[in-house]
Amino acid sequence: MMKQQLQVMLTLQDEINTLVNDNWRAQNFAWYRAIWVESAELLDHYGWKWWKKQQPDMEQVKLELVDIWHFGLSLELQQGAPERVAVSMLQALESGRRAPGDFRENLETFTLNTLASKQFDLVGFAQLLADTTMSFAELYRRYVGKNVLNRFRQDNGYQEGTYLKHWSGREDNEHLAEIANQLDSAAADYSDQVYRALQTRYRGAVRA
Repeated sequence: MMKQQLQVMLTLQDEINTLVNDNWRAQNFAWYRAIWVESAELLDHYGWKWWKKQQPDMEQVKLELVDIWHFGLSLELQQGAPERVAVSMLQALESGRRAPGDFRENLETFTLNTLASKQFDLVGFAQLLADTTMSFAELYRRYVGKNVLNRFRQDNGYQEGTYLKHWSGREDNEHLAEIANQLDSAAADYSDQVYRALQTRYRGAVRA
């Protein structure tokens, strides 16, 4: 199941990158830099300021981890097709059981490794998942939902400025969350189901 879900995510990432730029692999975008910036935003949501009271916003922390995963998948896809990349990624992700640790320190180690190598520190990312008790199944569900929403926005005029981010009185992220909770993320066509459900809701709202 994990290998299948990994291949699905890699394929979806390849498709959304291609939608934005047909020749994205040859552009050598600085994905590692995006990971670094997202990591800083993630730390702000978790909290690090000793001079004020802070509580980790774990929902935002997980959302930022999913954003980092988008860029990490893109870095991995620079090495080849989804089917090939999935094999090496799976080995790294399964290389030992990880116990939760000091999230801030592990995040800094992950970021340092990413900056030093300009590659995705898969082992370090797996540790961050363990630190936040985020299962691979949850990562998959959250990633597919966000990826499908990004594609849906592009398909419905996001770049042209004609897409409505708020419809039927709510933001599209809220519609997505509701749809995701109603569907079986283990289904082979889960991403297609999410897209069709978004499309049905959006078209109904626009026509109303």
